[in-house]
Amino acid sequence: MTRAELYHSKPKHSFLKGLFFFIVMCMVLTGSIFVFRHYYQNTIKIEAPIENPGPKVVIHLPNGQKVYTYEKLIFEKDGKTYYKGERNTIDLTGGTVAYEEWK
Repeated sequence: MTRAELYHSKPKHSFLKGLFFFIVMCMVLTGSIFVFRHYYQNTIKIEAPIENPGPKVVIHLPNGQKVYTYEKLIFEKDGKTYYKGERNTIDLTGGTVAYEEWK
């Protein structure tokens, strides 16, 4: 053994020190991901299109039923009256349109 080895002790490597550093870094990474996700989700704004559907109307069908809708959703094609909704189209031929307030 040399004189340098005898009087200068070697630093000891601790397993717990490395494990503690790894756990802390994982927690910091997880926290930063959650903060970024929260910030990103709060910046997204979804706005519905501004649409003026027109005045309210009631269509009285020949069988006695009533259809409550807006004027701009009704159109005529080839002499027939149709209701054009978001997902469907209904034939309202033979019905009378009355401009009435409804809730």
